[in-house]
Amino acid sequence: VAETAGMAGLPPGDPQMVAMIVNHLKTQGLFDQFRRDCLADVDTKPAYLHLRQRVDNFVSNHLSNHTWSPQLNKNQLRNSIRQLVLQSGMLEQGVDRIVAQVVDPKIHHIFRPQVERVVRQFLSPGSHMEEEEVASLSETDQESSANWNQ
Repeated sequence: VAETAGMAGLPPGDPQMVAMIVNHLKTQGLFDQFRRDCLADVDTKPAYLHLRQRVDNFVSNHLSNHTWSPQLNKNQLRNSIRQLVLQSGMLEQGVDRIVAQVVDPKIHHIFRPQVERVVRQFLSPGSHMEEEEVASLSETDQESSANWNQ
């Protein structure tokens, strides 16, 4: 609570305030939850499957140019392939597409409301309503809105 009392004088967007809020979100386990939610979806998305296939093909083609022998330095070959994959740029493009398919759809409807709730609780501890109260108010607002539009 003393932490938030010292923030009262900080303007919105202040790096110190942002760092404290991000740290609070981490201690609440929110980032870990988001990571788990996204990773659970990744291997079902076309962008991931496409990237995996591209990398597999790239590695197979590269390995087809090498003949196995007991003297082959496998660590050196592995590091060489890793560098070639990184230099090819296929990972950046593929990861961008994966993020677009996995993270983007969740940002506004799942992640943002949870982050906003935790930030509100952090900025005004003790003055926030319980989640059940907020949910019931939200339902009431929706019903009122529906009645108003009729």
